[in-house]
Amino acid sequence: MVQEFEGLKDWEDRYKKVIQLGKTWGDLPDDKKTEEAKVKGCQSQVWLHAHLDDQGRIQFQGDSDALLVKGLVAVLLSVYSGSAPDEILKSSPDFLKKLGFEANLSPSRANGLFAMLKQIRHFAFAFQVQLSLRK
Repeated sequence: MVQEFEGLKDWEDRYKKVIQLGKTWGDLPDDKKTEEAKVKGCQSQVWLHAHLDDQGRIQFQGDSDALLVKGLVAVLLSVYSGSAPDEILKSSPDFLKKLGFEANLSPSRANGLFAMLKQIRHFAFAFQVQLSLRK
């Protein structure tokens, strides 16, 4: 996913790519769009779900009512879904800066992006604790 964006040098092209991802990203079923799943700190409505698969990797699902934000959800979940909790916790979100998201999103959209990232890391921490208690 990150490589796809790195090939786009212009922010306008990257913005269009995010919108396109939002259009093609699957919808979350309405019964999963709950208040508990809502990401706090986002201007738009964003819902994130996560579960630990049999290999100890986190599988994410997410959606938004705004097309651009849904595209940002797609970017984040494409990067982090399928990762082990410790991989997420050790990783740096530097790719967001590298792709120009920090510099080119409005402050409210950037805050929402980091709220989503914070929720992803929260899920990873909770699953890491869960895995450590199984040992």
